[in-house]
Amino acid sequence: MTGRTDHATNSDTPATKTRPQDQDTDPSTKTQTLRPRRRPFDQDAGASKDFGTSPPTPKSRRRTTAMLPYSDLLKLKRWNTPTIYNGWEQITHRDNANDGFNIEETCDFMPQMGPMVGYAVTVVVEPSNPNHRKVATANEAYRRYVASLPFPKIVVVQDLDKPRVIGSFWGEVNSNMHRAQGCVGTITDGAIRDVDEMTNAGFKAIARRLCVGHAHVCPVRWNCEIEVFGQRISPGQLIHADKHGFLAVTAEEEPKLLEAAIFMDSNECETVITAARESCGLTHDQIVDNLNAAGTKFGQAAKERFKRDGEW
Repeated sequence: MTGRTDHATNSDTPATKTRPQDQDTDPSTKTQTLRPRRRPFDQDAGASKDFGTSPPTPKSRRRTTAMLPYSDLLKLKRWNTPTIYNGWEQITHRDNANDGFNIEETCDFMPQMGPMVGYAVTVVVEPSNPNHRKVATANEAYRRYVASLPFPKIVVVQDLDKPRVIGSFWGEVNSNMHRAQGCVGTITDGAIRDVDEMTNAGFKAIARRLCVGHAHVCPVRWNCEIEVFGQRISPGQLIHADKHGFLAVTAEEEPKLLEAAIFMDSNECETVITAARESCGLTHDQIVDNLNAAGTKFGQAAKERFKRDGEW
């Protein structure tokens, strides 16, 4: 399957920050090349960004596995993200203390909208750098790429200016444009603005902070692996997010996620939460004995179902 175009050739590492003073100019081609300033994760920083008349075509990073039924996505949305995490840790082979969820603090600017669930659309921005706007076709190519993907979508934005955030990719106009293309919200480690107007558009935002302007923002790269809030995100990953943070699951984890989350929530209600709520009138020793017994029952149920110990 042929991938859509983006501003730079995709690589297998998250995008790297570049600065105008890091640029070289090739006198034979009159094309500026940006050198990566750093190499994250001790890996090659990937392809350079060439400013030309149009973005080159990347290799495809489209999702190749089946997506969950929309009814399952609606059911996942009924639970908060910690509940989904409790199910996820029972079915994942990844590190439940490091993988999948945000390592850095996030801020949900529309907590009243509840959780959002969707598939990741990844994009990189650098609002402080005016050179990116030299690619006149970038905005249109990016929009066509977003529109081509199945919904619901969550746009995950890596801002290369962080932590010194200069401008916002998001505001009233861009949120409405993305909402029209089946996007339900965004996770950005940069800034947002027009919070009330974004809320009115029904577009949820989890971000680092607020800001006033947009600066020189435009899509720089997309359809590539990125890093936000200390976690790597790949295009097409299923994301569950709310005021607590976000969880990005792999395609292999998706089919069992809902069932596991529902089971673990029921397991809590039938054991440790019931024991805690029925403590009225009991002695301290009786309360502790009941809680210990409930914790044991909780763990046994989790181990019987998933062959793993539960939280308690």
